[in-house]
Amino acid sequence: MKPTLVLHGGSAEHLGATVTAEGVNFAVYSETASALFVSLYDELDKEIARFELDGHEDNIHFGLVAGIGAGTKYGFRADGPYDTAQAYFFDPNKLLVDPYARRLDRPFVRSPRLRLPREDAVDTAPLVPKAIVVGKTSEPATPRRKQPGLFYELNVRGYTMRHPSVQGALRGTIAGLTTHQIIDHLHYLGVDTVELMPIAAFIDDAHLPILGLTNAWGYNPVTYFAPDPRLAPRGIQELRNMTDLYRKNGISVILDVVYNHTGEGDDQGPVLSLKGLDARSYYRFVEADGQQVLVNDTGTGNTLRCDHPATQRLVIESLRYWIEVGGVSGFRFDLAPVLGREPGFNPNAQMLQMIKGDPLLSKAILVAEPWDPGPGGYQLGQFGKEFREWNDTYRDDVRSFWRGDDNRIGALAGKVSGSAEIFNFAGRKPSAGVNLLAVHDGFTLADLVSYAEKHNEANGEENRDGHNNNASWNNGAEGPTDDEAIIAARKRDVRALLATLFVSRGSLLLQQGDELGRSQQGNNNAYAQDNEITWLDFENADGVLVDYVAALHNFRKAHPALTNDHFLTGQERHGVRDVVWLHPDGREMNEGDWNAVGASVLGMQLNIAGDQVLVWFNRKAEAQEARLPEGEWAVGLVSDDQEEVTVAEGKTVLPPRSVLALVRPPEGQVDSNPQE
Repeated sequence: MKPTLVLHGGSAEHLGATVTAEGVNFAVYSETASALFVSLYDELDKEIARFELDGHEDNIHFGLVAGIGAGTKYGFRADGPYDTAQAYFFDPNKLLVDPYARRLDRPFVRSPRLRLPREDAVDTAPLVPKAIVVGKTSEPATPRRKQPGLFYELNVRGYTMRHPSVQGALRGTIAGLTTHQIIDHLHYLGVDTVELMPIAAFIDDAHLPILGLTNAWGYNPVTYFAPDPRLAPRGIQELRNMTDLYRKNGISVILDVVYNHTGEGDDQGPVLSLKGLDARSYYRFVEADGQQVLVNDTGTGNTLRCDHPATQRLVIESLRYWIEVGGVSGFRFDLAPVLGREPGFNPNAQMLQMIKGDPLLSKAILVAEPWDPGPGGYQLGQFGKEFREWNDTYRDDVRSFWRGDDNRIGALAGKVSGSAEIFNFAGRKPSAGVNLLAVHDGFTLADLVSYAEKHNEANGEENRDGHNNNASWNNGAEGPTDDEAIIAARKRDVRALLATLFVSRGSLLLQQGDELGRSQQGNNNAYAQDNEITWLDFENADGVLVDYVAALHNFRKAHPALTNDHFLTGQERHGVRDVVWLHPDGREMNEGDWNAVGASVLGMQLNIAGDQVLVWFNRKAEAQEARLPEGEWAVGLVSDDQEEVTVAEGKTVLPPRSVLALVRPPEGQVDSNPQE
């Protein structure tokens, strides 16, 4: 049957392409377009029909096309004024991807023709992915109702490209994450929540093709429903298969989502979707000298207008889709303050309230990256009890302590006890803070202790990109070395940092491969390195370090004193204090101790629900004697596996640059084995 537009048919109820008994209903939002068209394509990428969407209701253009169904390839075209200085980018020569497309037939590829002005434009259809109409999907899923303890940040391509259990075409895909070896590894580490870096269809950054580089991270989306075909060649069902399997194995999956900008960039960027459909509704502009200028609160050329109803609907409906159809249990929101910009950040912004109040989304795991590069963009602690928030102060203060910076002993105490100065209000708990040592944008954990400076030359920007302040150190040599003493020192520091993380109050996050000892050759901004720099090297993984991380998890899990989700007060209650901070002399820390410039040793004695744990932090390059509170103590955990630790006559010796955890053994039992 030949495709035929049903005159005055169709519905504005559902945006995108919806299969009906009569055919396919198309609906797209635009306040400013004078006409919207749907173009249909055959398997040879030839346009076989074009119909104007004749229905109009509440700024939605819609129409019903009979004679087609699931599997049909299509795109939109929009006509109207063309005046980029006034934020009008209408050009029927530009094929536009449906913002509500569920599946694409190919990845996005940059071309100068995608941004030609209307007077010079050619048909961009050969360059643009076609949306594919999808039919019935799996039964709707709901979020996995389990509070996260250990997040594991994972890049699909980086993790699977060299994994020995992933072969052939599965490498670099979501399906590649479904091998038993990968799931077993996550179980062994104690991971209960996998956080996938962006998987929505994205385009390379403008400057990368000429450098011969491609985007490895995915933080440059064009669509918000369709997974990138490179990661999920068969569409969202690949994600659903993975999330169903992980759910059966007790692991939640959340998505890193980018509702702050799109890959259409600034006014000179490609016209691919939202910009060509209704730039004024979907992007934030400011008037300057009579012109409409794109706001760049994201550092990428544009900023989503999250206080506009069309954008809000796009955000809410796509989030629900990833849960119901993709089976995910929540989201980490990249540059989350953009969600609350009106244009300044408002913690009670309508967009944030819609997410928190949605019957489905309110049950999901919600995590905010609480900063963006725009004015007033640092909003740590402002997202409310419904959200967890990445805590960069934890990263910075813990790194600074172990690097040896002055006056850091108090900051360390504040971070390992839950960052109460940030989160202890309005009913929030320590788990509101996501403690992290290293994530995708920055050094790996191994590089943190191996490089004093960033080394981003491979990115083609003469080492100008990436953070300059990393609070890193190299232990005496910059980068790779054969010096056994330096190698040993680096391993010791990594283990001390990891131990600090696992004895800290709050939610924990581990970056993929940090348990393997992976390096990115000193690159702290490897977004453009879709190659061996970011692909995990499992062949040369540090198996001893993997075992150590698993042991840290098991120790933490066994001690409520470490996982109790309440802020420490230090106040006596029923004759017990939940925390006492100790000087290595055995006495309680006083004001002079806290303010001592070079203070380097601290004891944290926890006593919660009958579980007593005493954690010592020693950043000195030499061993340190520590006197202990009265009673029997046994070694529960020591970060330095090269040192034997004993407890005798009320004291112990802390190995150089180490974390030592002592526990009160059950009555009548003292465990003197220092390595377990």
